[in-house]
Amino acid sequence: MSQQLEKTLAEAATRNLSLSATLEALADLELEARRQRAIERRFRLSRLQTQLSIDSFDFHHHKSRLQIKNRVLGLLDLDFLHKGTNVVIIGNPGTGKTYLAKILAWQACRANQRVLFTTAMDMLNHLLASQVDHSLIRKLRFYTSPTLLVCDELGYLSLDQQTSNLFYQVISTRHREKKSILITTNTAFSDWGNILYNTTIATAIADRLVENSEIFLLGGDSLRKAKKSSPAS
Repeated sequence: MSQQLEKTLAEAATRNLSLSATLEALADLELEARRQRAIERRFRLSRLQTQLSIDSFDFHHHKSRLQIKNRVLGLLDLDFLHKGTNVVIIGNPGTGKTYLAKILAWQACRANQRVLFTTAMDMLNHLLASQVDHSLIRKLRFYTSPTLLVCDELGYLSLDQQTSNLFYQVISTRHREKKSILITTNTAFSDWGNILYNTTIATAIADRLVENSEIFLLGGDSLRKAKKSSPAS
């Protein structure tokens, strides 16, 4: 308000605004500045690194994208966060799973929601390390407290019993607290027993995710591969 005071007073004099209208204009400027700072902070803490808009997502790249378009657009109002709904995006490498996840995560940041973006292995490696210095409870809270946790690239590496149990703790806690998790994976649910140590753990995790979830399938060829093979313009 102090930074905009002189400019606002000058505009108020030009437009012959009342004192109350001038104060309201100043208050609106202050609130907008605070909103922008809050969004910047949410983005910084989210570890997203990129701000992606739905306008940059090519729904015409493959028919599977057109088939889910209306459902994806429906997520942008972020009602799924208020309901604690999970989002699972399944597809082969390069089909746009991470890209779409980052679009939804940035949308949540813009709504001043607490977001954390991580890969599955990075999260689990940090949880494993926390067991050594006895900070596991604090580290689990780090991954279970955000309004939206984005867990990217599940399934690229198989998990042993210890890491599978840690992953279960994250999923179970967020399920109990009705907090949304967005997972991208290249592995169908039916094959999760191959990546999550055994079918018992895989079933327990999948059941909690699917109970209240939106599941999206992305098909088509790898966009990265297509861009790499295309001739330079």
